[in-house]
Order: sequence, then structure tokens, then C-alpha cells
Amino acid sequence: MDSSLRGAVERKDVPGVVALITDRERVLYQSAFGVADVATGRPLTRDALFRIASMTKPVTSVALMQFVEQGRIALDDPAEKYLPELAGVKVFESFDAATGAYKLRPSASAPTVRQFLTHTSGLGYPFTSATLRDFKPRVGETYPFGGPLLFDPGQRWHYGTSVDVVGRLVEVLSGQKLEDYFHDHIFVPLKMDDTSYNVPEAKGPRLVAQQQRAGEHMDGAIELQNPQPPLTIAAPVGGGGLASTADDYGRFTRMLLNGGTLDGVRVLKAETVALMGQNHIGAVSVPALKSALPRSADFTFIADGRDKWGLGFLITVDQVQGKRSPGSLSWGGINNTYFWIDPTRGIAGVIMMQYLPFADAKALSVYDTFERGAYQLVNAER
Repeated sequence: MDSSLRGAVERKDVPGVVALITDRERVLYQSAFGVADVATGRPLTRDALFRIASMTKPVTSVALMQFVEQGRIALDDPAEKYLPELAGVKVFESFDAATGAYKLRPSASAPTVRQFLTHTSGLGYPFTSATLRDFKPRVGETYPFGGPLLFDPGQRWHYGTSVDVVGRLVEVLSGQKLEDYFHDHIFVPLKMDDTSYNVPEAKGPRLVAQQQRAGEHMDGAIELQNPQPPLTIAAPVGGGGLASTADDYGRFTRMLLNGGTLDGVRVLKAETVALMGQNHIGAVSVPALKSALPRSADFTFIADGRDKWGLGFLITVDQVQGKRSPGSLSWGGINNTYFWIDPTRGIAGVIMMQYLPFADAKALSVYDTFERGAYQLVNAER
């Protein structure tokens, strides 16, 4: 494992990587290789802080499921019941890519809490939708959470700002800001002491630099982003923005492996964790989306049209030799941070890099090698 990860750094496939494997009881493997900053050569350490972007989404989903458990909200409630700004949401009827002209119509149904948790609400991102990338609203028009819907709720899966809505639901139900709710109800109970939206100044030197491949198409050597993002986030959202360490996120995955409990502290009921790992999109499937912007490559890590989605996670359907079991849960963040949770085998993996574009072929290759090594390690130990 060490030699494969070190080799990826020495070949300059990736500037640096921190990787961790855990089972239900303990960390089985943890290492760090390479640099935290390509400009200074600062060494990458195991306790390095990474901006985990969309690996925030499972945390937000866990937070909302705490309210589902309490009976404060139901999965099939229309979200507009709690967020009036979603009332009367509109759907694209047509969009002319050449002129930007568009027609909208009322949505066939009000998107539900479940649809926001599963990316079937109709919301997208500009980097996952050419329509949203090119959409310019008319003067006076505003659209909550990033624009009109791309399709009627429940019709398709499309990656977008849906979990930002989930985050707002958490804030409305709790009466707290996301940062505070996560801190009190997830991070403190799980001893995730290094996970937050706003990075304290004292921890700034541990933060990995934001980097990207050079060139218009982000296909060159890895360089520093300019400017670097600040340590603070003015308005945290449910869909991204957390900074964390491999160790902290390993604790989060270990809680899920243990059915909602870690070190004697319970944050979710076992039946809630099981529910989150079930297919919640029915016959709809998860497509390997084409990227609409250079900051992300195509979603080649998805088994196109076969994978499913739970409440906060991609669900692997296929068994690939030497890799995770069917029913495993996973996702990643745009800066090439990834995790998977394999309840069947009782292990989870976290691998963190920090550069764009998302789903970079070389980052995915390192991820694949790491995952295969994880199962070799577990097989040897058992």
C-alpha cells in the first residue's frame, strides 16, 4: 500500500495523498505522502486539513435524518412545507443554447424531502448541466438554490444543489446555523475535533493548499490556485464547504459501519442507518454525467445506469473483482477527496487529495489502487 501511494506521488500523478482504512473497531491503515503545497513543498501529514466539498453532503443528510427519527419531518413531505421559498417552483420547458432564450412552466409536483436527499428534485449544478451553466435569468427573476428545475421531481437523478436545500431544512428545524448544529449533534459526539466550515487561524498551517491542473482545460501540471480561498465561509451550505481530516472522516464512516454509534455514543438509530443505505430512487438509475465545465471531468467512477442512490450516498450495485461489495455506500468531493463504506465486509476507506478537476483520471487511478490494496490488506489480516 505504501509503495503504491508513494509511487503515485513520485511519478507526479498527484501532489499528495492521505489515506485511511478502518473497520468497525479501529483504524487498520493510515499514511500520508507527498506535499500539501506544490509551490512551497510543505510536506503532507496525516493530520492535514482538506476542504472536503461534497463529502459534506452525507454529514448534512445524517443531520436531517436525526429530525426524521424525532418525527419532526417526514421524507415524503413537500419541502415547501418548511421552506416557503420553494413554493411554486418552475421547470425548464425549453432552453435555446444559441440565444439563451427559455420558457418555464410550473412543476408537475412539489419536490419532497426524499427527492432533495436523493438528487431527484430536478436541481442541478452549472458544472453538471450546460443549461444551468448558460442560463441567465431575466431582470427581476430569482430562483432559490440555483435556478429552475431541469425536470419534474422524481423523473431522473441529476447531481446538483439538492443537499443545500437539506441544509436549510436542518437550520429551520433546529433554529441553529449549520456549523453550530453539526458541531453540537455530530462533531462533538463523534470526537471529530478537526471538522468545521470555518477553519480556526491556529489550524491554518495544517490546511492543504487548493491546487489545480494548469491550462484552459485543466489538463496540465498541477499548480496553486490563485487566489487561495479564505479560512472562513460567510454562509455555509449543506452541499459543501467543510474542512476535515482523514482521521475525522474515518470516525464518521466508522459510526455508519456501526449502525449509528461510535465509542458508546449514538447519533442515529441502527434502523435509520440501514434506511439511508437502501435504494430510494426506485427504477431511476444514476447516470455517469458528462461535465459541463473544466473544473470536473466526466463522472466515470459511476457504473452508468446501474448504480442507485440512498439518503446521502451513491450505492454500488455491481461486484467488481477485488473491490467493494454490492450495497457499499460512497461519494466524493470536487477536490478529489473520496470515501466508501462497505457494510458487508465491515470496512471503510477514506482517501484525500486536493486539486481540480474532480474525477481526474490520475486521482481516480490512485483511488482504485488504494481500494484494491485495502481489500488485499483486510483479506491478509483475516
